[in-house]
Amino acid sequence: MSLQDQVMTAMKAAMKEKNATALTALRAIKSGILLLQTEVGNRQEIAPEEELKLLQKLVKQRKDSAAIYLEQGRNDLAEPELAEVEVIAQFLPEEKSAEEIEAVVKSVIADLGATGMQDMGRVMGAVSAQLAGAADGKTVASIVKSCLS
Repeated sequence: MSLQDQVMTAMKAAMKEKNATALTALRAIKSGILLLQTEVGNRQEIAPEEELKLLQKLVKQRKDSAAIYLEQGRNDLAEPELAEVEVIAQFLPEEKSAEEIEAVVKSVIADLGATGMQDMGRVMGAVSAQLAGAADGKTVASIVKSCLS
């Protein structure tokens, strides 16, 4: 079942439950998918990697917005953003723990023969390819920095 089909099924369920927060998040996913489809022409299927990037982007946008709202003491605005993150995250692969990420980072460093911070770009590229959506970029970057230091 494609992401678009999963989202449509979830939208129908959210409409029946009258869950406005879930519906807003699902409509954002649907909108992103439609934009991707029209971006490169009239194509029906989107590559799974592109779907993953779209979902990660939507989660990141909402987390950033929530962080700004919390800084300003606007919990009333942050809560819906965080609720939408949970709805969107259900379509993402399960996130890896810090220990699992560190194991992948160390194996990549050993494979590439990376010795210091000058190799961070190569290591990040390889780790990001291996973890594809299963880890947050900021978390991966901080673990790579600590391992290369």
